[in-house]
Amino acid sequence: MGRIKLVGHMAAACLALLLVFPATAAEPLPLELIKLPPGFAIELWARVDNARQMTLGRHGSSGGTLFVGSMRAGKVHAVRYDENYRATQIIRIADGLQLPVGVAYRDGSLYVSAVSRILRYDDIERRLEHPPAPVAVTDKLPTETHHGWKFIAFGPDGKLYVPVGAPCNICAPDAERYANILRMDVSKGADAGSVEVYARGVRNSVGFDWQPGSGELWFTDNGRDLLGDELPPDELNRAPRAGMNFGYPYCHGGDLPDPEFGAQHNCSEFVPPAQKLGPHVAALGMRFYTGSMFPAEYRQQIFIAEHGSWNRSKKIGYRVSLVKLPDGKAVAYQPFATGWLQGETAWGRPADVLVLPDGSLLVSDDHAGAIYRIVYRR
Repeated sequence: MGRIKLVGHMAAACLALLLVFPATAAEPLPLELIKLPPGFAIELWARVDNARQMTLGRHGSSGGTLFVGSMRAGKVHAVRYDENYRATQIIRIADGLQLPVGVAYRDGSLYVSAVSRILRYDDIERRLEHPPAPVAVTDKLPTETHHGWKFIAFGPDGKLYVPVGAPCNICAPDAERYANILRMDVSKGADAGSVEVYARGVRNSVGFDWQPGSGELWFTDNGRDLLGDELPPDELNRAPRAGMNFGYPYCHGGDLPDPEFGAQHNCSEFVPPAQKLGPHVAALGMRFYTGSMFPAEYRQQIFIAEHGSWNRSKKIGYRVSLVKLPDGKAVAYQPFATGWLQGETAWGRPADVLVLPDGSLLVSDDHAGAIYRIVYRR
């Protein structure tokens, strides 16, 4: 496993341990079961415990660093990779955190979500083996753990976007506190009047990205439970400006009134999804493909990690899907990488996708504890 070193500070009210170990372990995963379009190949890139959201640090001629959050494991890892995009080392930089799904990098600092807190690790890449004590950017977000884990990212405006899920399956919570996407000007201090609600009526978004060129925000949203196998759809939404409302808890999928709350508002009052996704596929991380390795038909299109259903009589999801956007409008939704689900048994669950600088696509898997790399062989 490598070596364990003590870190000389307290993190998350416990003594943190730094664990450094090789990027891959001997335990095989059945990657031969993964199906991809012709010309594509998948490889095991790194073994990372409970891997969820990914973000890139600096990248240079000798390689770079990928940061990875987790969920139940409570850990944050750094994966070093070389100039050939081979993962060479994994370092645990935080432990004992509460659902630290989200990671975002800016100006040398790593930001980590931990339910009610956003933490910042300064000058992180020079201190991977001796991580600094985190600075609390804010500790005033809701404390509920039901949809309390958070995917986070910096937008083109330099602000940190932070979703706050509904603290329930279906309810009508305070719209200023829940079921929304916030944005923070962290340069001014997140508790100094610099937090605003960017989008409302968002039940639980665990993935978003900004469209190249337009800079418009697109995000996934998980639909409510207990309406049967086929309803409601998960959603891919587009929010080109602040102040839009996407319907929760009154309307789902743009046209399905909620049986408990739907009588209070008409679905026409809300923004419909740009693309309906599969019901209960648990659409999580999504990114625009900004690389040049893949054929032209994939460029500027959206890849979505579908974690997979837990609440259907027949499982669906457990795949990476592709949404095609010619002229910026969603016109097709189709599988891209499948095979983590075999019959009714899943050996892996995609959680996030991320484009490396060489144009290959990383896929995190919190169930198998793995990160895969998808390449196109010309």
